Amino acid sequence: MSNAPQASARAKTFRPGFMARNRQVITPLLFLTPGILFFLFYVIFPVIQSFNLSFYKWDGLGEAEYVGLKNYKKLLTDRAFEVSLWNNFKWLILYLLAIPAGLFIALFLNQTVTGIRMYKSLFFFPFVISQVVVGLVFTWFYDPTFGLLNTILEQFGLEPLNVLGDPNLATYGIILAGLWPQTAYCMILYLTGLNAVDPEQIEAARLDGAKGWRMLWHIIIPQLRPATFIAFVVTIIGALRSFDLISIMTYGGPFGSTRVLSFYMFEKALSEYGFRMGYGAAIAVVLFVIMLAFIAYFLWSMYQDEKGAR
Repeated sequence: MSNAPQASARAKTFRPGFMARNRQVITPLLFLTPGILFFLFYVIFPVIQSFNLSFYKWDGLGEAEYVGLKNYKKLLTDRAFEVSLWNNFKWLILYLLAIPAGLFIALFLNQTVTGIRMYKSLFFFPFVISQVVVGLVFTWFYDPTFGLLNTILEQFGLEPLNVLGDPNLATYGIILAGLWPQTAYCMILYLTGLNAVDPEQIEAARLDGAKGWRMLWHIIIPQLRPATFIAFVVTIIGALRSFDLISIMTYGGPFGSTRVLSFYMFEKALSEYGFRMGYGAAIAVVLFVIMLAFIAYFLWSMYQDEKGAR
């Protein structure tokens, strides 16, 4: 009987501490803390700083002068900003073509046909090369003197085109160059999604007589909704922050016709004489708000879909 009090005392003595009792909560937090700190320091803090800087007139060196909403008022009468904004919407609308294109390529590559590995490598290739290389390749492709495009047009007896030298065609030519790697990225997302498609549902649909477009629309595409959501978000972000292809292929020309908001922000903040940091920050804020609105819409739509499926 005397051993019972001693055992009780030892149990009280060796009671696990706070860290041991909460290790299932603390351990994930310790792993997440570095990533959260990096995200706060390199993403959230610069966004807040950009909002704050947009209310100032600053050349990046001297003392900043508070000007309130003047930078935003100038945007309303800035013709170059209007062209850049309109070009961004062109990018946004046409860039979405990468999603259905990536889906149909993924459906083709998901088949068991001869040489499918070679086809996958060819379609995957644009995704792994640099945007700078893509820009240079398409610059040579569009070249009015020795470019492959005009060589093909001449074979059909058509007049040569100076795509990047024509203000009416240059933006569409750059968008086409951007669609090449973006389609490859969407293809990869859909190939991953197709691996998760339930084969039992496919077999049940076949027994019910579904095939072709009916099978695709009613059985396969609903199961690819997560991949489609990611493809939409990534494609929209890519369209709105398009910069590198424009910088490589036209540098905003001809006559500023291919500017987008990200490139115009760079011009105002870092390229022009005087370094108008506040004005560039105001352009960045507008771009951020547009991007945030689209992403918030898709997040809300996905949340509603999941809520309705419960």
